[in-house]
Amino acid sequence: MPPAEPRVLIAALGFPADRAEIIHAFIGGSALHGVKLRGTDDTDVYGIFIEKPWLALGIGSMEHFTASTSPQDRRNVASDTDVMCYSLRKWAGLAAKGNPTLLHSLFTPAGPGEEEWSTILERRQIFLARTHAKKYMAYADAQLKRMTGLRGTGKHGQRPEIIGKFGYDSKAAMHTLRLLYEGIELMRDHWVTLPRPSKERELLLAVRGGEWSEERVIEHANRLLLVLEESSRASTLPATVDSASISVLVSELYLRNWAKL
Repeated sequence: MPPAEPRVLIAALGFPADRAEIIHAFIGGSALHGVKLRGTDDTDVYGIFIEKPWLALGIGSMEHFTASTSPQDRRNVASDTDVMCYSLRKWAGLAAKGNPTLLHSLFTPAGPGEEEWSTILERRQIFLARTHAKKYMAYADAQLKRMTGLRGTGKHGQRPEIIGKFGYDSKAAMHTLRLLYEGIELMRDHWVTLPRPSKERELLLAVRGGEWSEERVIEHANRLLLVLEESSRASTLPATVDSASISVLVSELYLRNWAKL
């Protein structure tokens, strides 16, 4: 059975359509990168919305909406769905700071009726900067700590079922390398390919499948880290994002959306 459309999944988990309008939605996680394993991975759905004027300008607020079919006391299974939606203002702020998870959305196409998102994509460059390399390094380091057991063992910590099979958290290892590869591409080409290029996906899936030792992963991650640092220094991206232009764009999109009410 084909996966449900992202907007359908968001609506099914209770997104308050009377309070905000989704302007972009997409399937994220391993599926977005092209490294999802059937029967193993859950479904991650992301959305960006514009809240109604009375929320954005009044004393209330709605910066994000999250929901899951999985309770907080157990790890997700393949049949689970996690929904993470952000207001356009919240998303723009996090993307401008280089959050890799939210930067992914800049490289996902606009769907039918997503005019506001088409405008965002036309101005993609104002959200990109050399300083984002530090975020990719930090996120990769967090995954490396998860792999080696330095980041806890809760729901979002290590995966005992994978450790029992391969001796270490190979999924965290895969994400460590993926983040470093993405950061390098962003610095060099001002782009993040989604799903990842085929040769890279083969390498990542081999890592995820336990074909690499933990020591080999760490050595390769250290090499990629040096490449990312060098790529950042040589990048033609601006040193920092154009915050003023981002603010103008976001405000224009809010006003355009509200004009339709």
